[in-house]
Amino acid sequence: MKLLAGLRRRAWDWRRWLLLAALLALALIVVRWWPRPPLAQSVPQSLAVVDREGRLLRLTLASDQRYRLWTPIESMSPTFVDAVLLHEDAWFYRHPGVNPISLVRGAWSTYGSGEARVGGSTITMQLARLHWDLNTRTPMGKVEQILRALQLEACYGKRDILEAYLNFAPYGGNIEGVGAASRIYFRKPADALTLPEALTLAVLPQAPARRGRLRADATGVSYTGLGLEAARTRLYARWRQAHTPDSAEDALMAMPLRLRSPRELPFAAPHYVERVLAQRALHPDPGPTLHTTLDLRLQTLLQERVGRHLRSERVRGLRNAAAMLVDTRDMSVRALVGSADYFDAGIHGQVNASPAKRSPGSTLKPFIYALALDQGVLHPATVLRDVPTAFGPYTPENFDGRFLGPVTAGDALVRSRNIPAVTVASQLTQPSFYEFLRRAGVGPLASEKHYGLALVLGGGEVSMEELSRLYAMLGNDGRLRSLRWRQDDPEESGVALLSPEAAFITRDMLQKNPRPDAGAFATTASPPIAWKTGTSWGFRDAWSAGVVGPYVLVVWMGNFDGSGNPALVGVDAAAPLFFSIVDGLRAAHVRLGEPPRQWPLNLKRVEVCRATGDLPNRWCPQRGETWFIPGKSPIRVSTVHRAVAIDNATGRVACGHFDPMRMHMQVFEYWPSDLAQVFAQAGMPRRKPPSGDDCDAAQSWQGKPPAITSPLRATRYSLRLSHPEQSELSLSATVDADVARLYWFAGEIFLGSVRSDEPLRWVPPRAGRYRLAVIDDRGRQDEREIDVELAQ
Repeated sequence: MKLLAGLRRRAWDWRRWLLLAALLALALIVVRWWPRPPLAQSVPQSLAVVDREGRLLRLTLASDQRYRLWTPIESMSPTFVDAVLLHEDAWFYRHPGVNPISLVRGAWSTYGSGEARVGGSTITMQLARLHWDLNTRTPMGKVEQILRALQLEACYGKRDILEAYLNFAPYGGNIEGVGAASRIYFRKPADALTLPEALTLAVLPQAPARRGRLRADATGVSYTGLGLEAARTRLYARWRQAHTPDSAEDALMAMPLRLRSPRELPFAAPHYVERVLAQRALHPDPGPTLHTTLDLRLQTLLQERVGRHLRSERVRGLRNAAAMLVDTRDMSVRALVGSADYFDAGIHGQVNASPAKRSPGSTLKPFIYALALDQGVLHPATVLRDVPTAFGPYTPENFDGRFLGPVTAGDALVRSRNIPAVTVASQLTQPSFYEFLRRAGVGPLASEKHYGLALVLGGGEVSMEELSRLYAMLGNDGRLRSLRWRQDDPEESGVALLSPEAAFITRDMLQKNPRPDAGAFATTASPPIAWKTGTSWGFRDAWSAGVVGPYVLVVWMGNFDGSGNPALVGVDAAAPLFFSIVDGLRAAHVRLGEPPRQWPLNLKRVEVCRATGDLPNRWCPQRGETWFIPGKSPIRVSTVHRAVAIDNATGRVACGHFDPMRMHMQVFEYWPSDLAQVFAQAGMPRRKPPSGDDCDAAQSWQGKPPAITSPLRATRYSLRLSHPEQSELSLSATVDADVARLYWFAGEIFLGSVRSDEPLRWVPPRAGRYRLAVIDDRGRQDEREIDVELAQ
């Protein structure tokens, strides 16, 4: 009985110990897997701002004034991780946070042997010291370090502990972690370290105060730490024992050790970097690295060109400029020079010009003409009047104080004539120019009445960034898209504010704007540049903006305090800098070829009379071609050139029937009186046409107007869309013998021109009532109405 009772007590003790072990295991599991914040959250972090190729622009200080760039272990060089384990803790994955053998060896070297001191701390123990800022020079401090190491092992996995140590390890001065150290000492991310660089960073934390104290080498450019190269060599000897010897690695290790100084950290594109840093609150956390869209090579090019231009212009009092380069293909900002010199307090260099609001001068005129193209107000060859004109109380003048008289829309835009631009803007509706700017995000704007037509000539204010978006819209077939400053900014499809046809024609007109200089590349083959200049009132701002292949370049010159300078004229000050940058891009072999754009477009080339921009009648002496948007562009037959019968004997207008024996036909120009006066003022008087007051205006010899024969008047036509041969109408007319061509219209829409003996095939776009008109090349016409029904 006693034996049985003893067995029972032993069984109960065994079950109790088993239960205790199970509870302990459960407690360890709970502790291990209980949610807790990552070790990365325990310290503030730096941020590496890099360009689109990963080149460092700036490494920011953490809030505690340290360089600390948390880097996931997957983003570290495997060679570096292996080197650290070999150097610091070869048994890291086999111990529970404390290695008793290493502790005994370290204690013996410290207190008993008198030999060189050997560390006994594991990576986990070193992390505990760094994480909790422990004083481990005393026995009690060492005990606390051991307990904290066990705590870390219980709460975190080996991978997390190793990653945290590599990000906490000291690298000299205020540099912590391999992410910051690799960026500072080698100007590269931690995953791009070579073997010599990895070994260097593996041994540096062992004595950061001494090995991180850099001194210049013989070149004065690179640096090395005290005893750093010897420590690296010793570690490499151990590395060769653990790895297969490699002659390439031996060659690398034979090269002198070169580190960069923290004092030489890049401070590139300061205005750009500060802008993206200021917007961090609007974006998700980028992690340790903020990838921008900037191209450091292009940034350097723009900075150099701006500096060179201002050195040559300093004699004229020009001291400040800004430039912005945008890739229209993805709307990424590739370069931004916010001022001539960030560190020049005399020009307030730390001010960023790109978001500042300023008068744009004439740089917005292209969009007035683009809207007019879309609204059917004009085409490139439409002749506008550059004459003194009053728009109510507003009487604008041209920059040069002169008037050119008749000028085509294309020439008026290229030569930046103010009167034609205001005239065109006054005819815009749905949207007006003001409403267009508002839709394009330009603002904030005052009321439309506040500006009136003065908005056309720079009465409002825009920023360089807004101007870049507007010109990029011309390069993107009329679609307005947002600028992208970071790689993770989404690419938008944008909103269409102009038709692709209007954007194309506007670019084509601007491409005819000649360079103002004879630059190095002015006469060589190069992609066409659609560009425009602007000068603000009071000579405060000089602008040049344009589409250069796939890029948009905007240049500004002026003063941040708003002071004027007579030298601040767009074509004289900003345009030379604009083309200097373009020449620099070409010299740097930047691809400036036209990017793929929407094609084909709803465009035609139409023959017009050069003097009037209208369809040529038979007497127009000079003809040319222009772009025409079917269904939009205004087209009518020219009436300026007219043939008049002259009596051979008297030299006066002949009356009655035309008699070739006593009369001859002579062509005269019939200009409106205001234009005739401008011609006379310009020293180009036009011959006054003869008066025909004594003659009957309806002389029979003037011929008969055309007569429409098809379609029939007041007839309803039913067209079948499913049968192409039954979906079109044949338009034809009988004409007088002196007619060569006919021009057909549906309302105000030009349908096409044909020879007088040919019909025109027309497919009505929709059902409804149409007023068809035909005009011959002598200006005579006929018209009629028809109804059209469409059936399947």
